[in-house]
Amino acid sequence: MIDEPIKKMIMADHDDLIIPANLVANVMVKNDCYHAFLVLTKVGYSKVPVLDNDQHLCGLVSLSMITEYMLDTDHVASENLRRLTVADVMQTDFRSIEDPTDLEEIMHLLINDNFVPVVSDEKTFMGIITRRELLKRVNYLAHNFSAQYDVSPRLNSVKSNGNC
Repeated sequence: MIDEPIKKMIMADHDDLIIPANLVANVMVKNDCYHAFLVLTKVGYSKVPVLDNDQHLCGLVSLSMITEYMLDTDHVASENLRRLTVADVMQTDFRSIEDPTDLEEIMHLLINDNFVPVVSDEKTFMGIITRRELLKRVNYLAHNFSAQYDVSPRLNSVKSNGNC
């Protein structure tokens, strides 16, 4: 369990921790892989959310997922990008969160991924929380904790004089 003062400082203005859906690069599940390839190349992200027409989060797609389908035994088959849809190549086994205030879960998920998608209880895509934004808050905490809280080391409850 995360100590309450630490959680309070990291999660202050927790709404600002979420990058809203309208600011997050994404692709649609029915887009062809050529379109997704262009989006990923232009935005410079390694992975983006995949949405349906109702803005539900369906999966995640990355350049490596797409390029895997481009590689043939003896050449790069870029024509495959036009015939495959994002749904054909996307990752469907991923974690998302509904509660953007659950710091422990957010931290756990960001250990292995650059971002965690935030969804409503109806699975509507709300945005993402990035490892970068969380680390900025941890950096703030590391530099400002003692300015907001009195911190002193605990004394051992039993002092040892060397005798048993």
